[in-house]
Amino acid sequence: MLGIGAFKQRLPAPGDALPGRPTALPLRNAHHVHGRPLRDAFAGMARLQFGMGCFWGAERMFWSIPGVFSTAVGYSGGYTPNPTYREVCSGMTGHAETVLVVYAPSEVSVEALLKAFWEGHDPTQGMRQGNDVGSQYRSVIFCEDEVQYAAATASRDAFQQRLGAAGLGAITTEIGCPAPPFYYAEDEHQQYLSKHPDGYCGLGGTGVSCPIGTGA
Repeated sequence: MLGIGAFKQRLPAPGDALPGRPTALPLRNAHHVHGRPLRDAFAGMARLQFGMGCFWGAERMFWSIPGVFSTAVGYSGGYTPNPTYREVCSGMTGHAETVLVVYAPSEVSVEALLKAFWEGHDPTQGMRQGNDVGSQYRSVIFCEDEVQYAAATASRDAFQQRLGAAGLGAITTEIGCPAPPFYYAEDEHQQYLSKHPDGYCGLGGTGVSCPIGTGA
């Protein structure tokens, strides 16, 4: 078991990743909570991709934030095109489980989304989140533009100071710009905790507050 854990807690080399497939997985393009599209041009909206462990609970956290127009779960940050859940869980795609957050900048700030992200999980755990072990559970932020990227890195530095003061370790979150391709997950995973309200939610923060957007 130790060997399996160590294997899944590292990223594959690009040439070793699974080949995937050229076509996207089937998608019912309607959000289970409010019926808005999951895949669209989203004119006038902004997007961010967040990975913070199992994507089921993370997606519910974001769809509950006022100003978030739509959410979807998927896979990003790796090498395999259009992977399946089983392939991602093998540790041989390089992808993280991520949530695509589509939001109205006039209604919710990027700082508010980042604050929810940092406080909603433990970003110091590397290739795991709690009991969920593997590279697909790593902490990531994938930005669409340099403004988002600057906000993400500034929030990381501010939160790191708070974590250090609380005796916690270094943040391992990967922050990237421009965002890599987002591959939509299978229908059964989309808005999972709306379809299964008593389903598994692995979210668990550190108890440390992030100072951005609060004036603290």
